Amino acid sequence: MLTHLGYSQAIPSILDDKVDSLQLASSKTFQDIDSSLKYFNNDSTLLRNIEKRASSKKYILGQAYALIKLGDIYYNSSSFSKSISLYQEALSLATEVNNIEFRVYSLNMISKVYRQNEAVKSALDYSQDALELAETVSKPNKGLKRNIAIALNSIGGIYQMLEQYNLAIEKYERSIVFEKELDNKLGLAKNHQSQGECYESQGKLESALKNFRKSLVYYEIIDSNRGKIICNYNIAHVYVHLGKINQAITILQSNLQKAISLGDQKIITTIYINLGWALIRFGDFDNAEINLESGLALANKNSLNAEIAEANKFLSELWIKRDDYEKGMRYFKESRKYEERITKSLNIRYVNDMILRYESQIRANQLERLAEENETVRLKLKKNRTMLIIIGIFLILLIGILYILYRQSQLNADKKLLTLEQSMLRSQMNPHFLFNSLNSIKLYIINNEKKNAVHYLNKFSKLVRKILEASSQREISLAEELETVELYMNIENIRFSNEINFTVHIKDNIDTHLIKIPSLILQPFLENALWHGLSSKDGAKNIDLEVKKGKNGFIEIIITDNGVGRDAAQKIKDGKVLKRKSVGIDITKERLANFSRDYENFFHVDIIDKFDDNTTPIGTQIVIYIPTI
Repeated sequence: MLTHLGYSQAIPSILDDKVDSLQLASSKTFQDIDSSLKYFNNDSTLLRNIEKRASSKKYILGQAYALIKLGDIYYNSSSFSKSISLYQEALSLATEVNNIEFRVYSLNMISKVYRQNEAVKSALDYSQDALELAETVSKPNKGLKRNIAIALNSIGGIYQMLEQYNLAIEKYERSIVFEKELDNKLGLAKNHQSQGECYESQGKLESALKNFRKSLVYYEIIDSNRGKIICNYNIAHVYVHLGKINQAITILQSNLQKAISLGDQKIITTIYINLGWALIRFGDFDNAEINLESGLALANKNSLNAEIAEANKFLSELWIKRDDYEKGMRYFKESRKYEERITKSLNIRYVNDMILRYESQIRANQLERLAEENETVRLKLKKNRTMLIIIGIFLILLIGILYILYRQSQLNADKKLLTLEQSMLRSQMNPHFLFNSLNSIKLYIINNEKKNAVHYLNKFSKLVRKILEASSQREISLAEELETVELYMNIENIRFSNEINFTVHIKDNIDTHLIKIPSLILQPFLENALWHGLSSKDGAKNIDLEVKKGKNGFIEIIITDNGVGRDAAQKIKDGKVLKRKSVGIDITKERLANFSRDYENFFHVDIIDKFDDNTTPIGTQIVIYIPTI
């Protein structure tokens, strides 16, 4: 263990090694440098040392990185003037070595600080500079794409604040394209949330609701409690507009407790105010007053001017409904006072004019450029008609080639889908299963158990028919799928001497005939539970299949066995001379992924190892999430 003196002597040596290794490797991307130095990002003293050592070694990008991270520390402590100075210094260094990624990153951070200070024009200028600079790179790397998405989101946020909702939505849409490419679910959640707010402000409530729900799905995936709470109260806000007051109140009351647990004062304040507003619409004036006064007290305590204005506005409405016009007017005046503080109407009008001029100039430049190109083409065509014919032939060939490529792509996709379906069918009707099933039926015949032989032969033929029928369909009802797997389990149970206890539970009054799922997706999981979980287990052997309602419109299909667990099953498998290769689950997962892409829904499979209190494996649980919206 290092003493304090030893630690203080070791750190400079470590920093020297880090800076030297980065410089030697010619690290020029933000991600490369961050992966090596990110452990020092929260220590301003170490970052200062890195900046000095990088400066002494003429490693300018390392110096710029340290300045940016120092700026982040000052920004997070609300020392905005200091953070801007550091970001500006980093920008100068990045400009000196003409590193576009670091320049764009610095411009985005400067814009972020100006926006925090409500310097709208400056924030917009820097975000637009960042976007224009980034778009000069024809093939941006991952870091640059991330910064383009940030710049677009920032510009969209400023347009939204200035009530230029169509322009804001356009920027958010472009940001979503990059976030999807980067698979950044947090960025997707934020963009859809902001789009929902824009649509709600325009009165397009269904579009708003659609975007809030998309945002909620992404927040669920990344398990962001704060994001889920914000999305839920946004959905409740739309429900109030739609007249779904009871649903709105239920959502707000549930999320108020979650917000209190989270401890975010701004969110708690917002929910109190929205709950008060919903209760006014419901006619429960007493509880509306309690919630609005609670929200107003928190807003005053935390100097949240926008929330103070909104709480006073709703309290004014409440007292007018109670026929107390004196109180209503007093709250109304207080609301107007705070609204005037935060409006800054002259600045907003000026920036609005600037936005319109900026967008108009862009469109004018585009039209002018197109006009010049058209004139050039016209003159060339006039001078040489042959060129027109060549261009026409070239275009026809190009379209033909593109069509052929498109058809080839479609054929490849169809071929892949067909291969998957064939693989799926083979996994359902593999020779081992067919041979062993027929062998079991033969044994009944040899033992003169004709009744059992006929019974299981009927089940076997019915199973084969259902598998063949289902394999020709893209999707089937959950009821049909459950009937198929029950037949499969009955036949497999012969080989286990009827030791398997297989049960199916349908909960929450779910109508399995109305739920559509990809055909033949459950059998591979049951087969895996049988042959890897239960075949090597002594004692009771149970498999439970449960269907219930999950969160956010999902149906959960849960398959639970009390087998030996995945680790033990793998060890047993590794010790066998003849290894049974299981590919059904991999094929099923790939089919679900293809099904998700085609239908723009999220299918998901979780595999959970179960343990008792002594961490001894007691089985495996499979959870399949099926979307219904």
